[in-house]
Amino acid sequence: MELFLVMICLLHDVFLLAAAGQETAAPDVPWSQNYAILFGQDHIQFLNQGTEIQLSIDQFSGSGFRSLKTYGSGFFGMRIMLPPGDSTSIITTLYLRSYANKHDEIDFEFLGNSTPPYLLQTNIFTDGRGGREQRIRLWFDPTKDFHDYRVLWNQHQVVWFVDDLPIRVFENKVNIGVKFPVQAMQIEATIWTAAWASPSGKTPSWDEGPFRAYFQGLNIDGCVAQNNTIATPCFGSNFWWNGNNYWKLDPNQLKAYLDVRSKYLDYDYCTDGPDHNPECQTQYIG
Repeated sequence: MELFLVMICLLHDVFLLAAAGQETAAPDVPWSQNYAILFGQDHIQFLNQGTEIQLSIDQFSGSGFRSLKTYGSGFFGMRIMLPPGDSTSIITTLYLRSYANKHDEIDFEFLGNSTPPYLLQTNIFTDGRGGREQRIRLWFDPTKDFHDYRVLWNQHQVVWFVDDLPIRVFENKVNIGVKFPVQAMQIEATIWTAAWASPSGKTPSWDEGPFRAYFQGLNIDGCVAQNNTIATPCFGSNFWWNGNNYWKLDPNQLKAYLDVRSKYLDYDYCTDGPDHNPECQTQYIG
């Protein structure tokens, strides 16, 4: 575990240095600068001069917000603290999605439970096809403090990060017939409930509620899509997250990625059900 913590610090420094001199993320900004309410207005509260937002859910309603603009590439994410206690079947999400008939989507879904650890489920939709779930057990208690959850999306790969550690990679393999997300997408965050999120199919323990999730770090590093539908004009090299440093994991990131998967992977669609070749045949294992 000590080695693992050292690696986290090292990767954090490496990632910041890679971005330095290209673009510096703004400090915390008011929520209203980049987002609007999606649903559940009476279940939303703004904190710390509007730089933090609380989403809540009870037996009557959940809540959510979305970005004002649509994006075609970027390095997206927030700091999130999840609901404590018995959060069985409560789902807190952060994701990108388009609104075409056959949509693209990139998901973080935090599946509540009666006891730790939380399960973090990731998924990706391309051209309307999903069913690519992977789940990891978080190695910390995400209800005690804020943690960073981010997605890198460029023309070469989609990478999910937890506190700067890569936990999943989806490579661009259009050359062998695998669809890649190329639709412009909005950023959305929600809290809601579904029985499938509980291993036993239980409904939430509403006596434990209302359940509250908190979001900080509301600045956006992304390319705004001009026509709100097509992402590819945002794949240019003028954006730092499209540079060749971000085309694949570097050796340190790959080592950390494989370490996370060996210790905390709970489910991978690539090893369950029908054969998903060729998209699962990769050094990154899906």
